[in-house]
Amino acid sequence: MASAVFVVVAFAYLVKWLRHPDAVHAERAHPVKMNFVPTISIGILLLGVAWQPVVPAFASGVWVVGAALHLALTLITMSAWIHHTHFEVQHLNPAWFIPVVGNIIVPLGGVHFAPLELSWFFFSIGLVFWIVLLAVVMYRLFFHAPLALRLTPTLFILLAPPSVGFVAYTGLTGGLDAFARVLYYTALFLALLLASNALRFYRLPFFVSAWAYSFPLAALTTATLRMAELSGLDFFVWLGSGLLGVTSVVIALLAVRTVRAAVAGELIAGE
Repeated sequence: MASAVFVVVAFAYLVKWLRHPDAVHAERAHPVKMNFVPTISIGILLLGVAWQPVVPAFASGVWVVGAALHLALTLITMSAWIHHTHFEVQHLNPAWFIPVVGNIIVPLGGVHFAPLELSWFFFSIGLVFWIVLLAVVMYRLFFHAPLALRLTPTLFILLAPPSVGFVAYTGLTGGLDAFARVLYYTALFLALLLASNALRFYRLPFFVSAWAYSFPLAALTTATLRMAELSGLDFFVWLGSGLLGVTSVVIALLAVRTVRAAVAGELIAGE
């Protein structure tokens, strides 16, 4: 199902690219939208992970494409950040994690498909720049105006780096150690922080950016189930099961709201 959704969305974006290349180019230069472009390579990487147990040869090819594309998009995006002429602090939001910190996802499949050192290479990029960007994003959130309503759901992206980092790190090392616990409990604290503001998110109008709830929640769920496996503690089994239920409901609701918005002609409304 995930593969089918990816193909449909990819085809739609390809049509957009062919019919409206100027719009696609504008997205690549936009200080906010440019950071969502690497979700394409992230999606490819996750499909490689999903297919690995079933058809490993095919999954390996998918992973190679995703890893190479994501490295290229990371270099392009960071170059744009460094040599920019129009970025302001108000453009900064947690979506800026996506291009660079997305490298942490590469080892999820890399431990099966490539030499271990290659996975460590990508993991190191994602981890170090997560720390750098986390400091910058927190500065923006603490000392400047709140995020625009449309971008508020991106706060959930804060969950993703430590959650995916935990899964990737334990896959690389093969066990649970002190640093793995730091990653997981950082993610758990951020989840508590976001949960304490649940009413704020519930009252928001629906935007496409609400899909920012989905991947981070899924990442935290996966990390918690992995924690249950490695620690052997029942608490994490129950917590992971509860999170799986919450994540499933959230994704179902997002799908319904998206279809409803599309039918009403609101999905592609001008911003």
